[in-house]
Amino acid sequence: MVRSESKGKPSQARARLLSTASRIFYAEGIHAVGVDRIVAEAQVTRATFYRHFPGKEDLVLAYLDAADRAVHDQADEAVAAGLPAADTIRALSKSITQGIQSPDFRGCAFLNAVAEYPDPDNPVHQAVLAHRQWFLDTVTKLLAEVEEIPAEPAARHFVMLRDGAMAAGCLFDPALVCETFQRGVEGLLRVHAAPPYTGPA
Repeated sequence: MVRSESKGKPSQARARLLSTASRIFYAEGIHAVGVDRIVAEAQVTRATFYRHFPGKEDLVLAYLDAADRAVHDQADEAVAAGLPAADTIRALSKSITQGIQSPDFRGCAFLNAVAEYPDPDNPVHQAVLAHRQWFLDTVTKLLAEVEEIPAEPAARHFVMLRDGAMAAGCLFDPALVCETFQRGVEGLLRVHAAPPYTGPA
């Protein structure tokens, strides 16, 4: 995802618009929420809205960019601890389970968004794909440090485990979902770190 960098301190109105939209988009869906409601709840004028966001899609992209930065921060924090790669994967998994068990959890913001924007050429769809590619690349790099064999298949497995946990976490007992996810991650790490099978001696 292209990370937007603002010069100077963002305006309070923009921050309020983004905070309001992020809360409602995540809780209720993107298409279900109109600009009028966002403007009303953020307590700004429509002119102020359009001064910061030329259209609703620009606000949606800003919402996803903020969510992207939050996941980047989680990954950066796990890596910055300087643990062995397998423990870094465990730390990243723990941050995922903490999100699943947080109040008002409604699944993965990116999977929720892409379900509403199925056109692969749409900028929102593209932003989701960019985020997911970054996440896959990050996990692949960590797993390659665990074991030098090609790590992308294991990383894809991790991402699928994560996606399943995020989907199940808002439908079933979050604690049980997180326990199942973490057991799956441990199994994945064991298999990935095991010496490759070379057949009968």
